[in-house]
Amino acid sequence: MNEIKSRIFVAGHNGMVGSAIVRQLSKVQGVELITRSRKGLDLKNQQAVLDFFQTEKIDQVYLAAAKVGGIVANNTYPADFIYENLMIQCNIINSAHLADIQQLLFLGSSCIYPKLAEQPMKETALLTGTLEETNEPYAVAKIAGIKLCESYNRQHGRDYRSVMPTNLYGAHDNFHPENSHVIPALLRRFHEAKLNGDNEVIAWGSGRPMREFLYVDDMADASIHVMNLDKTTYNENTEPMLSHINVGTGVDCTIQELVETVAEVVGFKGAIKFDTAKPDGAPRKLMNVDRLKRLGWGYSVSLKDGLSMAYQWFINNQDKFRG
Repeated sequence: MNEIKSRIFVAGHNGMVGSAIVRQLSKVQGVELITRSRKGLDLKNQQAVLDFFQTEKIDQVYLAAAKVGGIVANNTYPADFIYENLMIQCNIINSAHLADIQQLLFLGSSCIYPKLAEQPMKETALLTGTLEETNEPYAVAKIAGIKLCESYNRQHGRDYRSVMPTNLYGAHDNFHPENSHVIPALLRRFHEAKLNGDNEVIAWGSGRPMREFLYVDDMADASIHVMNLDKTTYNENTEPMLSHINVGTGVDCTIQELVETVAEVVGFKGAIKFDTAKPDGAPRKLMNVDRLKRLGWGYSVSLKDGLSMAYQWFINNQDKFRG
């Protein structure tokens, strides 16, 4: 991206992925970053989004804005999750087209794949089976985002691409004690156990399920890489009518290994016990990242290093997570 002079809009710049993309793009010479807060631009408002795009003369769009949450939130507010995500995606993608913006990158989620997809999950697994029930409305919205990009490419010759990340973690993650994902939840739990002098920490499940994790700055780097690939190179490595690309490490670990690594990073010296009465979830969720490797990108942050950086960010921002 050296010397490219571009006006780049990052939708969702305050979120975990959006903020990581902003951090990386801010280091690139010739890039003018365009951002808007929720108060400054309601992405669910069709006319407001269209007016914004027609006024700002944007060259590239990173669509990282989304309504996200854990299992409890998805189960409690399914209508909010499907409606808000559909509105955000439709407004941004259609308005970008109407404003004659040729390049857009849509960020999705690995939950687009069927609950029982063959492991590791290939891009071709999309729409081949039933989705996980707990976040189906969110997943359907993300699938619609992929199909929006595909459809504008087919009908209007746009270059709208989609990336589907594995489980992400890092700076600006959600460390709420009740609705955070596994890594921030574990980091906070072990940190508080260390401060309280607890003798043990209890982890849910057997510890046997396997999961894949990607540090958020690697995700930002992959997004920028995919956005700026030569169109011929991108198309040669993307199957016809399939515009999305998996982003991950291609490496997974057991939940027990994750828990033990978190304890080591935090410095918790007590015992770790697994509550096997609690559910394990799917036995394995791993992304096939062969396509991304062919496109010249691979991850750089190891799990232990990423956990150390995520923990340090949590320590430096504890005031945000009181209560």
